[in-house]
Amino acid sequence: MDGVLEAKGVRKSYDGREVVAGIDLALAKGECYGLLGPNGAGKTTTLRMLLGLTAPDAGTISLLGHPVPQAAREGRIRVGVVPQMDNLDPDFTVAENLLVYGRYFGIPAREVRARLPRLLEFAALETRGESRIQALSGGMKRRLVLARALVNDPDLIFLDEPTTGLDPQARHLMWERLRLLLRQGKTILLTTHFMDEAERLCDRLAIIDHGRMLAEGAPHALIAEHIEPEVVEVYGEGVEDWYAAQARRLAVRAELHGETAFCYLRDAAPVVANLKDHPRLRFLHRRANLEDLFLKLTGREMRE
Repeated sequence: MDGVLEAKGVRKSYDGREVVAGIDLALAKGECYGLLGPNGAGKTTTLRMLLGLTAPDAGTISLLGHPVPQAAREGRIRVGVVPQMDNLDPDFTVAENLLVYGRYFGIPAREVRARLPRLLEFAALETRGESRIQALSGGMKRRLVLARALVNDPDLIFLDEPTTGLDPQARHLMWERLRLLLRQGKTILLTTHFMDEAERLCDRLAIIDHGRMLAEGAPHALIAEHIEPEVVEVYGEGVEDWYAAQARRLAVRAELHGETAFCYLRDAAPVVANLKDHPRLRFLHRRANLEDLFLKLTGREMRE
């Protein structure tokens, strides 16, 4: 696994409640590894322990060859972090934000200045170096936070929900930049609530809930292992009656949530044929995806 990031048997409790219950993971150099889970699953606590910001109650962590939390500072020298919330300094310009951040790593100012053109180009902010933070759009700010995380030329990058709040155009541009980093040999640890994002970017991922790892592997392999290959979503007037009379008979697995019946199938033809006799119902026939897997393993109930 090349020793980029490894965790074994990591546990953490607060007030007698175990929020991380024996997490094991290992990142290979140059891969994008996703950490997925609903709110309260233990993702944030896990990230903080991996970075040495929170001490685990049990288990071992190695960050770029350094034991954590004992030598976390030495490990973080080669780590970049994109936090969930933008924390740019509004008193500085775009370029000044990058220059000041370089000081945290002890990088000489002249060296950071030499890196500025490349960082601004990477963030598609070539003409915005002298702009104030307040003048940037949400997408520009997120790209600047990503560029800032690259000031120290890190080997490993932590991305905590990097595209939350972005419009589709900004999300796709961010994905393009992340793929570029992977092609350059960077290693990425990604948390996200966007299943399509994880499916597009991640070489491997882990789904966690209640502090436990429920599944780990390549996205398409996990989908094939845990979910029937075809899904038919049925909705419209009378869907409850159709679900009770037909769905559970025709589908391998069927669920009714709100006004939609979800039918999971190996062959959708019988369900599609049946629905032709129910003109008041509408349906969507699609392939199973990562969201289906996520909901099967973690449930559909709301989390606070």
